[in-house]
Amino acid sequence: MVRKILISTLILIFAFSSLAIADEGTKTKSLLDAGKYVPDIGTFLQIGANSPAGINWDGDKIFFRSSTSGASQIYRITDAGWPYQLTTFEDGVDYFVLAHNGLIAIVGASVGGSEQSQLYLMDTETGRVLKLTDFEDVQIGSVTWAKNDASIYYRSNEENKRDFFLYEMNIATGEAKKILNNPGYNAIADLSQDGKMMIVANYTSNVNNDLFLLDLTSGDFKALTKDEGDVVYGSPTLMPDNKTIWLVCNGNKDGIARLAKMTVGSSKVEYATDGWLDPQWEVEGIGFSRDFKTMGAQINEEGYNRLKLRVVESGKELPSPPLDGMLGFSGADKNGNLLLSFSGPTQAPECWLWNPHTEKLKQLTFSIYAGIDRKIFTAPKLIKYKSFDGLEIPAFLYLPADYDGKPIPFIVSAHGGPEGQFQPAFIRNFQYLMLNGFGIIAPNPRGSSGYGRDYMNLDNYKLRKNSLKDYKAAVEYLLENNYTQKGQIGIRGGSYGGYVVLGMITEYPEMFNAAIDVVGIANFKSFLEITKPYRRALRESEYGPLSDPEFLESVSPIHKAHLIKTPLFVIHGENDPRVPVGEARQIIKAVNDNGGIVDSLIFPDEGHGARKRVNVIESYRRQVAFYKKHLLPLDVNKE
Repeated sequence: MVRKILISTLILIFAFSSLAIADEGTKTKSLLDAGKYVPDIGTFLQIGANSPAGINWDGDKIFFRSSTSGASQIYRITDAGWPYQLTTFEDGVDYFVLAHNGLIAIVGASVGGSEQSQLYLMDTETGRVLKLTDFEDVQIGSVTWAKNDASIYYRSNEENKRDFFLYEMNIATGEAKKILNNPGYNAIADLSQDGKMMIVANYTSNVNNDLFLLDLTSGDFKALTKDEGDVVYGSPTLMPDNKTIWLVCNGNKDGIARLAKMTVGSSKVEYATDGWLDPQWEVEGIGFSRDFKTMGAQINEEGYNRLKLRVVESGKELPSPPLDGMLGFSGADKNGNLLLSFSGPTQAPECWLWNPHTEKLKQLTFSIYAGIDRKIFTAPKLIKYKSFDGLEIPAFLYLPADYDGKPIPFIVSAHGGPEGQFQPAFIRNFQYLMLNGFGIIAPNPRGSSGYGRDYMNLDNYKLRKNSLKDYKAAVEYLLENNYTQKGQIGIRGGSYGGYVVLGMITEYPEMFNAAIDVVGIANFKSFLEITKPYRRALRESEYGPLSDPEFLESVSPIHKAHLIKTPLFVIHGENDPRVPVGEARQIIKAVNDNGGIVDSLIFPDEGHGARKRVNVIESYRRQVAFYKKHLLPLDVNKE
């Protein structure tokens, strides 16, 4: 009996001790919960991102891209659900094209941001690679597998560095032959199921293309489309009958990209009117399962990507996945499973599997959040404001979670393109800035895509500066609504957005107190002269031709650099094939010569934007420090 009492006493002592230890542990953990600890920007940039790369027809091999290792690489999900890394290219991969059998793939990889991808044949089980090309100063794209997986088709400008002709390469021998000699910017859009016909898209600008049908047996090449003005034909898919083509087209009176159908031999475009898709929203693209039983359509609803699904034969709508954010369709298997991409303002990009027949949803990848609690992230709200001429401009407004209605430092974010569109995806640096008391406004000014052809064309050529006025109106909106105040407003943009930055601080020198230009255009004339030949025609149609140097000079910030009063930070890559690094050097020199404030960061191993994580982190640390120095009160900077 005494022994039992002793044992019971010991148990009680241990129990109370355990409770005391647990209580102390809880108190210790509460230190993490109670504090307002915000990691530095470098930690935020460690948050992962995963995107679908391919799925085989049997459904037992799924591939995705991730920058977890520091550069974008290809991974395969093993039977145990583990990510097996397949590629180890120092600068990551540019693209991945899975063969029909799923056993091999083509990987495109370039060096130093040059975008001059070499082709590699890869074993998708082990990751072994065999180099297929060894070009210099050549761009290869539109890689498409032949139906028997014995050869690949692709476009290349190897002949004159300007025109993209089409080629076929025998994988076994490595020998390539030209299959299309049509000049211009050609891209492979689709291959028929019998492997005999190819749809080719020929682009004359970013907002205009035509479709052609290439007979791979006879070499016959004929136009499929006929129109006047700027019309885009997207996602063309030749059905198994080799007659019916499903596509997306904006050649209607509203200029809205909608689901449509064509018949080979006729240029007539018939728009779908069965009520499946809401005609007010643009259709970003369409896709089909390999057996053509399921069709998916990606819809742009005010910047958010939605997914609609249906049975091809009956037209019956299938249920969409219960995911609210940015959704994309990336392939299907024979069991009806669809490989999807999904992200949102507070959700890092992931890969998901959705079966619309069983309504089973499965998350496949799980990004790291670098020790940061997702609960502290904040989503933006969609707003609209009036510009100088009454045009309504949509924008996304980002406010700190504890915003109290008083003025705070604000950053205007200018997107690239210029036909791009700001969309509320997961943006790490935005979340960091909000947690540090900054607000961000990201407008979609005239010239942006996603709102129809007419809206997109409102900034072309001679109308260039009207889009700058839309950014000015955004600042006025912030001031009128007491979101910020003069002296606390910054602006940042990349590529064409970099031009916007330089344009704004020369057209409106008193408006901003900090400006960051990333791979932006300073001088349209020198930009068009030096950019890669294959890009020149596409860019001239947007910005104006070299034959009109007076106009190009009038919109080039370099000629007004003496007006710059805003502290400027310029970031560029030495190997940029799109906007040559000379654009950065011109504006840096001009501001220096005029006694202005300018800082710079030019990466010797990057191109059109930083890709290596070490460079990305350095870039954003410098940007954040720049903002804090010029937009925050002095007493805050001293802390």
